[in-house]
Amino acid sequence: MAINSVITGTGSYIPTVVKRNSDFLTNQFLNEDGTPFGYENAVVIEKFKAITGIEERRYASPEFNSSDLGFFAAEKAITDAKIDKESLDYIILAHNFGDVKSAAIQSDILPSLASRVKHQLGIKNPNCVAYDILFGCPGWIQGMIQAEAFIKSGMAKKCLVIGTETLSRVLDDHDRDSMIYSDGAGACVVEAVESTSKIGILSQAAQTHTFEECYYLFFGKSYDKTDDEHIRYIKMYGRKIYEFGLNFVPLAMKEALDRSGVDILDVKKILIHQANEKMDEAIIKRFYRLYKTEIPDGVMPMSIHTLGNSSVATVITLYDLIKHGNLEPHKLYKGDVILMASVGAGMNINAIVYKY
Repeated sequence: MAINSVITGTGSYIPTVVKRNSDFLTNQFLNEDGTPFGYENAVVIEKFKAITGIEERRYASPEFNSSDLGFFAAEKAITDAKIDKESLDYIILAHNFGDVKSAAIQSDILPSLASRVKHQLGIKNPNCVAYDILFGCPGWIQGMIQAEAFIKSGMAKKCLVIGTETLSRVLDDHDRDSMIYSDGAGACVVEAVESTSKIGILSQAAQTHTFEECYYLFFGKSYDKTDDEHIRYIKMYGRKIYEFGLNFVPLAMKEALDRSGVDILDVKKILIHQANEKMDEAIIKRFYRLYKTEIPDGVMPMSIHTLGNSSVATVITLYDLIKHGNLEPHKLYKGDVILMASVGAGMNINAIVYKY
């Protein structure tokens, strides 16, 4: 009998505030040097939709912060797993900007968001260790990799892994890239399960590229030169990230899959970080090209069209939606092999192979 790291419960929180593309028609989009954009907003938005696939996204209500969203998702995951919350050994929470209160400009990560979620859950057990990880958009997958390491080493039997973010609080309204980002949270309980066959997490791969790529995503000034120069917003070099993703994510996916011993034809679903529809489609094409085989129909579910890019929350939210039958026609069946992958600030990439 071998010990396997198995997801026994999931939950997600999708904020209630809907921000449609049409809501950006009144934005004053500017170039990096502060000069007016050369196109009408309607043209900018149409081009944006054609590339990213995003039609609308969700923002958190003003009274909720990232830790609140993480708590909502965590509570659902614990209930779904049917476990005693006091039996959790670890709470691993991935985020990038901490709790940024609505209309504020300062990040708050003291105490850690994981500690805040543990507090909100009302867990008294001091042996339940709670900590945050900062790993860009691949943070939740990296949390899963860490949870599996704890389980395989015998240091844990139950881990709660959360990805939560409120990117709407760190946006420059004058930057057209602001339309990509959204808010949300997802969580899962990972348990040590004895089995004669391999189930749960089968393998993983991860890399950090910093020699040239470190600042492809960064904190920068507003494009509005009249804005407070001391306030920083999320910024990115979109073309460089696109090319980076195409060059390296398929290789990480292949490394993880080859380590698992699973044949490419046995992969039923590929859940990629919901950053950009065109980029994800290109990554899938390159990945299958590495195996010289065709892309199966329906292998890559997408949630970006209505949920946007919620960073660390996208992959686990996608998994949760499918698991609970909320992303038709996609379904998961016992024995299905799922490949999860992400790319983001750092620049970090990772992937895990999971048998449902």
